[in-house]
Formats: sequence, structure tokens, C-alpha cells
Amino acid sequence: MASVWSSPDRPAFPHQALAVVLQVRAARLHVLLWQRANAPFVGAWALPGGPLLPDETLGASVARQLASKVELRQLAHLEQLETRSDPGRDPRGRTVATAYLGLIPAGLDPALPDDTAWHPVAALPPTAFDHGSIVGSALGRLRAKLSYTNVGFALAPPTFTIAELRTVYVAALGYDVTATNLQRVLLRRGVLEPTGEMAHPGRSGGRPAMLYRFASSSLEVTDPFAVFRPPSERPTERR
Repeated sequence: MASVWSSPDRPAFPHQALAVVLQVRAARLHVLLWQRANAPFVGAWALPGGPLLPDETLGASVARQLASKVELRQLAHLEQLETRSDPGRDPRGRTVATAYLGLIPAGLDPALPDDTAWHPVAALPPTAFDHGSIVGSALGRLRAKLSYTNVGFALAPPTFTIAELRTVYVAALGYDVTATNLQRVLLRRGVLEPTGEMAHPGRSGGRPAMLYRFASSSLEVTDPFAVFRPPSERPTERR
């Protein structure tokens, strides 16, 4: 007797776990993609991922898929993003996919397989399936959370100057924020704390800058209202 879960009236569909892994590299936000060698979409770039096995959870599945592309210990944050179920998303047949958002701190350079590379999110190559759209969803989630949580800890190096942190936030947000405003907002929220150390002066010399770190390396809601907004919206932003 056929199982009720896979009867003709209730067919079972393959389920995949995908990962949108983001990192700020050379002052630009990048996403990790691998190049497909098989049909469909031969030569197109895709998100790391693969089938959900019968004996594993989605979280375990995405961890397994990522382990073949990047060292998991270098991920500072991983959360479930969304599920895609459009019947036409895969030309081979209906496939459901659940995507996760992963963040790697700036300054790390994970070893990658030959078929895998970092690509700027603002200039994606041709992507397979609906993966380009999923990257867009991840970018929207990240930008929203930068406004009301401390998720910047997962993109920044362990210690940094305010100028260095500004570079990370500008790359992730996609628009300019001043170092003064960034410092004021994050200190007021208690997100940052000084390390008590100073950065080494650069080639141009000048006064050494204070080094900061994030007060917590776990995700926390710090302000339920967005603060960082594009310049055109700043007259109405909450102070």
C-alpha cells in the first residue's frame, strides 16, 4: 500500500537545502557561488547546496553541503532564510528548496574548491534556477537586520577601528553612512565596546585610532526600529 505522504493525490517532491554565504571582501559584499558542470544551466553559477537526505534535518543538511565548500568554523552566523516552492523553479521537475543565510567575518580567506568563487552581489554572473533571486532575499534580510540587531559582529573582524567598521557597513548596506553616526548609534545601543588598545598608525602617520569590538557574538535585537537608512530617507530616520 502506498504511503499517504506519497500517494498520487499527494506526491512527494525533492527538497534541497541551499546556503547564501556573504562576506565583505575588498570593501564590497560578496556571495559564495559554485559553477555547474552538468545540465540544466551548465556553466551557470549556483548557491552551495543539495538534496535533503531522509535521515537529516534542514540545519544538518545545509551544514553538510557547506562543509564541502567552506570551513564551517569560519561561519559567524547561520539562520534560515526562506523556502521556495514555485512549481517551475527547476526544469527537471518540481523541487522545493529552503535557503539559509550565512555570514563570514571580513579578513578571513577560506580555502575554496576549484569550481567555487566569491562574486560581488552587485554584479552577479548568470545564475542557475532562482538562485539570483534568493541572493536578493538574503541581501534584504541582512540589510534589515543591520538596522535593528547586532548582526554586524558576523561581518566585522574581531577588532576594528570605527573607520574599518564603516567600510563593512557601507559594503553591506549598499549606501554611505558616516563614521560619526555609525559610532554614535552603535555605542548608544551598547553594541560596541572599546578594547583599550590603539590601532597601529598607517603609512601616513597621524593619531592612532581606538580599537573596538562587538560586545556580543550572538544575535541580539538592539533596537526594533530601523536607524540606518539610505540618504534620501534620512530626514525621517529615528535619532
